Amino acid sequence: MTRLFITVLAALLPLLAGAQYPAKPVKIMVPAQPGGGLDLIGRTVADQLSRALDQSFIVENSGGAGGTIASMTTARAAPDGYTLMVGYVGTHGTNPAVRKLPYDAIKDFTPVAMVGGTPNLLVIQPSVPASDLKSFIDYARQNPAKVNYGTGGIGLLNHLALEQFRAAAGLEAPSYAHYRGIGPAIADMLGGQIHVLMPGLAAALPHIRAGKLKPLAITGLQRHPLVPDLPTFEESGFKGFDGVQWYGIVGPANMPPAIVTTLNAEIGKMLADPQFGERLSSEALEPMPMTPAQDRRTRRRLGWRRRENARPALRSSRRRRSST
Repeated sequence: MTRLFITVLAALLPLLAGAQYPAKPVKIMVPAQPGGGLDLIGRTVADQLSRALDQSFIVENSGGAGGTIASMTTARAAPDGYTLMVGYVGTHGTNPAVRKLPYDAIKDFTPVAMVGGTPNLLVIQPSVPASDLKSFIDYARQNPAKVNYGTGGIGLLNHLALEQFRAAAGLEAPSYAHYRGIGPAIADMLGGQIHVLMPGLAAALPHIRAGKLKPLAITGLQRHPLVPDLPTFEESGFKGFDGVQWYGIVGPANMPPAIVTTLNAEIGKMLADPQFGERLSSEALEPMPMTPAQDRRTRRRLGWRRRENARPALRSSRRRRSST
């Protein structure tokens, strides 16, 4: 009888945990310093969950090592729903594709909810004599030494996407200038030091509106409402440019399903709220509501695609470094 009671109790504990959750403050790790898109997502989600679940959700910023520190802290935490993290394309897409990590981006985490995503776009310095993607490709083919390419860092999404485009367009392998973040890269582009970049829309939009950057094409399967006149790569004849920089909430592996369901449902309500949607849209982030199962499938699909795109980018970067 005692053994039967223990067995039944063990089966009921996850359900009881979900019913009482959250009984204490919840920590949301943000794998970056305060400020920027990751911090915005973390603090906005924390604020909304605190209101909805009548409990404190506290943001803890932990930058460094490309998000690896925060990822390891989350992966090693108890899977009780009291340690969550803003997982994004860096920690769960490009990092696993280009680095040997002390964590498994799939097996060591529980997908809780996708929050939003922003596309990348190809922009050029206005001094480049091209008005659209075709004329830029023609110019770059004829004048490879006059076109300087930049990235926000080796192996990041803006690097991989730009290398994917270069290879698809048949352009000569450039000598990239790799910066410590997309901000410094854009600053040098505004100053004329580099001519080609593939940042996220959120980072580039103010400079596009000011006429300081010239956009040529955007990733995704349809045009973005903030730049409705900008064609997609697909429209321009380049397939496979449907990726986005996505942001979501994850927890340690083996979180109780009842807790995951609670959090996913509340985040889904947020994404359906017009005011919350406007706040995301102001940062060029589109809501991406998904069930946990859809979230996991999306992360797997995007993760494998990042691996395939990363290989030629890293090979060309290594060849150029070894030749200097």
